[in-house]
Amino acid sequence: MNVRAAYGEAWAGRRFLVPLLLGVRLLSLAVIAPLLGLAVQLATKISGQSALTDQDIAWFILSPAGFPVFLLVAALILLGTVIGFAVITINLRTPDRVTTTTAMARALRRTARRSAHLMRYATGLILRVLVIAGPFVIAGMLVARHLIGAYDINYYLTFRPPEFIRAIVIGGALAAVLAPLLLSRLLSWAVSLHFVLLGHSRAGEAFTQSRDVMRTKRRGLLRDLAVWYAIRAGAHFLAGIGFVALLRLMPSLLEGNFELRLGLAVLITSLWAVTAFVITAISLGALARIIDARYEGPVLETRGGEAPTPAGLSLPALCAVGVGAVVVIGGFTAVTLFEGVKSDQDVLVIAHRGAAGSRPENTLASLQAAVDAGADWVEIDVQETAEGDVVVMHDSDFMKLAQVDLKIWNATAEDLNDIDIGSWFDPVYSDQRVPSLADALEVTRDTARLLIELKYYGHDQALEERTAAVVDAADMNDQVAFMSLKYRAVGKMAALRPDWPSGVLAATAVGDLSGLDADFIAVNTGLVTPRLVRNAAQQGKKVFVWTVNDPLDMLAMVSLGVDGLITDEPALARAALERHAGLETHERAFLVFLEHFGLTDSLLDDSEMRP
Repeated sequence: MNVRAAYGEAWAGRRFLVPLLLGVRLLSLAVIAPLLGLAVQLATKISGQSALTDQDIAWFILSPAGFPVFLLVAALILLGTVIGFAVITINLRTPDRVTTTTAMARALRRTARRSAHLMRYATGLILRVLVIAGPFVIAGMLVARHLIGAYDINYYLTFRPPEFIRAIVIGGALAAVLAPLLLSRLLSWAVSLHFVLLGHSRAGEAFTQSRDVMRTKRRGLLRDLAVWYAIRAGAHFLAGIGFVALLRLMPSLLEGNFELRLGLAVLITSLWAVTAFVITAISLGALARIIDARYEGPVLETRGGEAPTPAGLSLPALCAVGVGAVVVIGGFTAVTLFEGVKSDQDVLVIAHRGAAGSRPENTLASLQAAVDAGADWVEIDVQETAEGDVVVMHDSDFMKLAQVDLKIWNATAEDLNDIDIGSWFDPVYSDQRVPSLADALEVTRDTARLLIELKYYGHDQALEERTAAVVDAADMNDQVAFMSLKYRAVGKMAALRPDWPSGVLAATAVGDLSGLDADFIAVNTGLVTPRLVRNAAQQGKKVFVWTVNDPLDMLAMVSLGVDGLITDEPALARAALERHAGLETHERAFLVFLEHFGLTDSLLDDSEMRP
């Protein structure tokens, strides 16, 4: 079957495919999502934490106890992804003409009967992919360690020296070898799911049987899949262009009318979501046709007579489903996004490495600029020197700041006095040197709370104890807070100084961040949701977000209810908070909506919201 014919049949059966896929997706949310949640809870329970963050996730996956849980989570995600394809495939192999509800129930019964085999199949597929990709990933890591392991990664990302380019080229070459190898194997396993679902094969047998069937069909399937994907991507692209064009017309047509713009934006975005879902359903139906044509097994036996296709919904019923979907999606979007919209709350301005947008980071000049800008808190990074002094430093070495090949843990006070860490930003700051923690405390004394991030590169000696001693000596225990990416270090520091506000940093996370033992959590913008903010508030914790330097993003984050903005631009953040105080609730809701869908630049002129 060619791709055009497959799409034609899928389009003809749209009244069947769309509600069928909708039902399957809803059922997946009701069944697979809770199972996935239980698997994540198992992972966090094994780890002894309510959530895993950043490097802890990787270490957990690589642990003997964590790897099986990782396989379980990955298998559930894979099943959730392919369940719609599986249901459509079963109905393609069943000739009876039945209603959509009956077709879905029949397919799901068969899927449930084969659930154990499907889990083993999903696990086997993941393991096979890992075995193929693993050596290439390890090789890439070894190349990276050899070529770009000498200095801090920020140096390589900033200056992109020749060894960095070589690492990129070698990594690209490894990917160029891996891609066709992995693609060839995946093509040979194209009908393996058919054998598990329809042929009563064991998971291991299904891969072998599929490879035998696909031995001479892989090239044709690859060609058809390329055409199929091009059509699918093109349809989504054209739909996206149309809806974005409608959204971009709104500012000029409805200037200043935020209530109407918000309502229309929700409506248009909901219509966009429904259109995208229809395209997905038709594309999935076409894909099932394309792959099913390669399967040589028989049709499934049923009790009824034969007919060409299952019965779908009537046109009025399908329209009703569409309208209902728009209402449900729009309502769910509104409730999900806008429940966290705050009318009034106190938000901290937290200067990231001082005023790092206008001064060289982590310098006394940067800290003073942050204080002058009215920052409530000033964030710094601290590490230990060779002599055990606690100093303000983010990177592991001085390559990015001064082109000096010296690790901070090997540096002496004399070394630090000779290293200019300001000229890279502007020659006017050539007098800037690495400040001590004691120096930083004096800058913020009685003006701002100093937020101390404990940095670890595997060479710390007694960082927590020495940090506490410096603060004690300055008699500023009531003017500091601390945080770290390393959760165990947060616990250790909290045990030493339980009165200091404590925080956990997270760029990625699995589990419930609000359950971590800390006074606040500091996350990137991608992790901020109304649910996280709400759960944290219920636990008595604050949510800080980093690193927010765009005023529109600041306004949206504040509207979501975060308690602090970690920013390189404290003066801009202060002005944004003043602007936010003058916004009505519906205007704040509009900002949250735009931020969630990435439409801030499309629907909002800078002049409307910039302070």
